[in-house]
Amino acid sequence: MVLLHVLFEHAAGYALFAVKEVEEIGMLLPQVEESVLNIGKFNNIVKLAAFFPFRSAQTALENINAISEGVVHADLKLFLETNLPPGGKKKQMLGVSDAKIGAALQEELGLSIQTTGVVAEVLRGVRLHFHGLVKGLTALAASKAQLGLGHSYSRAKVKFNVNRADNMIIQAIALLDQLDKDINTFSMRVREWYGYHFPELVKLVSDNSTYCRLARLIGNRKELSEESLPGLEEVVMDSAKAQAILDASRSSMGMDISPIDLINIESFSVRVISLAEYRLELQEYLRSKMGQVAPNLASLIGEVVGARLISHAGSLTNLAKYPASTVQILGAEKALFRALKTRGNTPKYGLIFHSTFIGRAAAKNKGRISRYLANKCTIASRIDCFSEVPTCVFGDKLRDQVEERLSFYETGDAPRKNLDVMKEAVKEAGEVASEMKRKLEKKEKKRKKREKRKLEALSTGEGEEEEEDEKMKSSGKNEVNGDSAKKKKLKQQEEEAAPTNGTEDTPTTTKKKKKKRAEEEEEAQPVEEAHSNGVEDTPVTKKKKKRKSEAMEAEPAEEAEPEVSPETPQTEKKKKKKKVKTGDD
Repeated sequence: MVLLHVLFEHAAGYALFAVKEVEEIGMLLPQVEESVLNIGKFNNIVKLAAFFPFRSAQTALENINAISEGVVHADLKLFLETNLPPGGKKKQMLGVSDAKIGAALQEELGLSIQTTGVVAEVLRGVRLHFHGLVKGLTALAASKAQLGLGHSYSRAKVKFNVNRADNMIIQAIALLDQLDKDINTFSMRVREWYGYHFPELVKLVSDNSTYCRLARLIGNRKELSEESLPGLEEVVMDSAKAQAILDASRSSMGMDISPIDLINIESFSVRVISLAEYRLELQEYLRSKMGQVAPNLASLIGEVVGARLISHAGSLTNLAKYPASTVQILGAEKALFRALKTRGNTPKYGLIFHSTFIGRAAAKNKGRISRYLANKCTIASRIDCFSEVPTCVFGDKLRDQVEERLSFYETGDAPRKNLDVMKEAVKEAGEVASEMKRKLEKKEKKRKKREKRKLEALSTGEGEEEEEDEKMKSSGKNEVNGDSAKKKKLKQQEEEAAPTNGTEDTPTTTKKKKKKRAEEEEEAQPVEEAHSNGVEDTPVTKKKKKRKSEAMEAEPAEEAEPEVSPETPQTEKKKKKKKVKTGDD
């Protein structure tokens, strides 16, 4: 008799199911297939033996990550050791869905593992009826657990993507190839469009971007004159060619063109020029990115060819796993399978044909140099993929080796031994790595110092702000009205400015003081009379305020008249005497 247990990993937890005992495991398959859709029949064959729910979402994520990597988690090990019955006379078997985790369990616990046959059908039925087989678990709760774990698992996978740097290279080289096609198509359209007006320019200028710049600069060829020569020379970078363009414009056989057509041609030329400029920027970006991700491969075979190899392989890791024979024909799959089908000669090279080495080699040596170059590319990609500190030392040495091999095929000079070259490369790489570490340490120290300075500056700035706030609060308490401080300052400024204006202003200030004293005496007399008659104080204070306001208004009017005639003081005194008499009456 065979006793089969099936392990099922769910977002809610681990479940262990016991399958009906049979003499042979193959006898279960037809019964399980019939009962998969019916939960009643399925319960007769499969029963829940144990269930281990995950304590939290973090625990579930850790367990599912371990399963995906083929590692036995501590929770899974404890669960199986606790719930699997001890082995006796009956043969024990554990069914799992993934062969990778099955091999790890077999090595860790010494179990007999089954992954095919009836196990797949049982797991299909368990997956369908899981919420019905486990007590207390509803379909809604199971779907929520799956949704939450799916989001967290996918997020972790995206963050932990090893090839995230390679992705930028793959996208950049794909965009570069597309831009080459687009620029070529659009520039041919400009040539055809503008060629109706100025057909001779096509023969004089072969470069696409230069032609578009000239089409935008020239516009109507009839307006081209000797004054336009400096502009033409700046675009063409050749005075003879600029003069030839000018001469051709005078005797051109092209048709006349309307202004609206010229506007459209110029606007389209601007678009093509901008695309060409962006292509140069993208190529520079690709060069810098390849220097960071795969410096050895870039220095050996070039940035563009290296990026194409990475793009075709899918990632730098995949390229590093390829053998040299695969790298040699990478990109020539169609020709390879056609040759295998027709039993013809297989291709000698694929994408590496675009490197300069194969182009420089003789026809009889192209296959030999391509095989040697593919070997060196494989070594360079593996160094780039698995080295901690990326340097281009090995790439430069490998390039020198390919150069020596090329010269050996041509002249017969024996190249250096690979062992000697690699010893030199290892020594230089160690020196470069130590220097880079020193630079990184210096940068880290500088960054920490900057952060400390910023924190100190922030703390001192906060202290100064608090002091200013306290000063503002104290000044606010002293002021009865909001504008009183401003008025005081204005008065002080006016008083200080008065003596500086000269000797003529001095009598006016003394007159002002006399007027104020006279007004105060006049105000004091009615106040005394009011007290003697038993009148309330409130109306008097109102009169005081009115007179003060009138006096304040009178002051700026007097200040506006700096020069006062000598007769004015006598007339003012007479008026004051009259006012005093009327008050006594």
